[in-house]
Amino acid sequence: MLQTLKALFARDLKRLRREIELYQNEEKLWILDKEIPNTAGNLCLHLVGNLNTYIGAVLGNTGYIRHRDLEFSRRNVPRSELLRQVDETLAIVLSSLDRVNEEQLAEDYPMLVFEEKTTTEYFLIHLTTHLAYHLGQINYHRRLLDTKS
Repeated sequence: MLQTLKALFARDLKRLRREIELYQNEEKLWILDKEIPNTAGNLCLHLVGNLNTYIGAVLGNTGYIRHRDLEFSRRNVPRSELLRQVDETLAIVLSSLDRVNEEQLAEDYPMLVFEEKTTTEYFLIHLTTHLAYHLGQINYHRRLLDTKS
């Protein structure tokens, strides 16, 4: 299971990097339009904060401190900075998961995140789907809004 989780996180963080790279106009990473409530840049910051918190800090003991409000309020972070953060997050996720063993997957996740406790395995699977969900939103944002002049 751990190898599968690592493969999924690596695949989708590389896809996140590629989505951010594909914006023809860097400024479009930060635009809102009609019913789209978050910019691609803010979703990228949110994913980086989420994974650095729940995998890096909790499982990898990195000491990361999350500022969730800034994930949605910061604007105009340069693309190069977003890409650097995605790359660092990928390295932290993989190294943190290297510290987890198969037995720990069946144990309670060390932090209460939902209303009830979950296993570490359940929560890590949740994090992969959370990443994929927002990755899809970023792809949609780019295809809709990066093509407008």
